[in-house]
Amino acid sequence: MSSKKPRRIVPGGGIFHDITARIKLVIRLMGDSRVNALYKVLPVASLAYMIIPDPAIGPFDDAAIVWVGTTLFVELCPPDVVREHEEALRRVISGEWREGSIDEPTKGDTVDAEYRETPASTGRAGQIEHREDPSGQTNVYR
Repeated sequence: MSSKKPRRIVPGGGIFHDITARIKLVIRLMGDSRVNALYKVLPVASLAYMIIPDPAIGPFDDAAIVWVGTTLFVELCPPDVVREHEEALRRVISGEWREGSIDEPTKGDTVDAEYRETPASTGRAGQIEHREDPSGQTNVYR
């Protein structure tokens, strides 16, 4: 038996990652007011084409129209806006795959803290409490 190495989460996780990143980018651009409203018709129209029955055989033409519509939409959007949203989507928290269950705490995952009744737990909701942890960082509790 070989010892298991910790598996790393690899950035750029293949075709499914690319598809989900493109969908997220289109959704973010659709919500951005700096993008021309007429350009926003392209993804909507391509999805409408996919829903409307057509005489062509198979789903490949539908997928091609959706791909062309979303690609054309992203290409027509202002490049600085697209770049801004792409950078925001790339900023992710790096992670590492760990074996084990949630019920089994691992060394280093335990937080030393004090328990104290807060206004929210005593029925006085809406009040906010600021506490400082041993490292000097202020935490906000509701």
